[in-house]
Amino acid sequence: MALSPPKFKRILLKLSGEALAGTRGYGVDPQVVDYLAEEIQEVLALGVQVAVVLGGGNIWRGGTAIAAGMDAPQAHYAGMLATIINALALQDSLEQHGMFTRAMSAIQMNEVTEPYIRRRAVRHMEKGRVVILAAGTGNPFFTTDTGAALRAAELKADVILMAKNGVDGIYTADPHLDPTAVKITNISYLEAINRGLQVMDSTALTFCMDNNLPIVVFNMFEPGTAARIIAGERLGTLVSQAAA
Repeated sequence: MALSPPKFKRILLKLSGEALAGTRGYGVDPQVVDYLAEEIQEVLALGVQVAVVLGGGNIWRGGTAIAAGMDAPQAHYAGMLATIINALALQDSLEQHGMFTRAMSAIQMNEVTEPYIRRRAVRHMEKGRVVILAAGTGNPFFTTDTGAALRAAELKADVILMAKNGVDGIYTADPHLDPTAVKITNISYLEAINRGLQVMDSTALTFCMDNNLPIVVFNMFEPGTAARIIAGERLGTLVSQAAA
């Protein structure tokens, strides 16, 4: 079925590191990365400009290391390096599917990524390249959720697509644990913050509220969902200034 013309011109897709691990629970599952590349290709085919931010939890969990006594900034920098590994894995799969890409890092690693420069990233997207943004903000104590929010604002993305694994939006409780959990289709930033709902970390969510960045929380592992959202279908959960 043909999709409608895209509702958005430029999107930022946030993927968790855990999603890349698949059922392995650790590392990068090539089949999962291949699937994600196909989903991104479908989005790109709509004529949308795409940036991707990846987490690193499939390789490194900074919180666990800190709890075990590791210096917090050191643990956070290690997590940033994990996101670069994930970025390279996704970049390779995207290019195997015929897409043009640029991996850009907030931490300079010139042999494998370009340094993140805002104007250069915009130009890459204007040329139809998928820009993969690694290493978060480049600063400790900020999550990749906050990095995604910051980059979305810098790059003037129309929306953040917050991909989840196994859940198709925001619920009143964990639907895997509570059979009475109800899906929320629309919610304001402030209500999501006040209710402590697991959209993204509170710093990132507050940043999105302050900069009026809409977020759509959806299940990336329902094939075609990202493209359908971009084509205007009301799927997942919309987080915006006021619940519609």
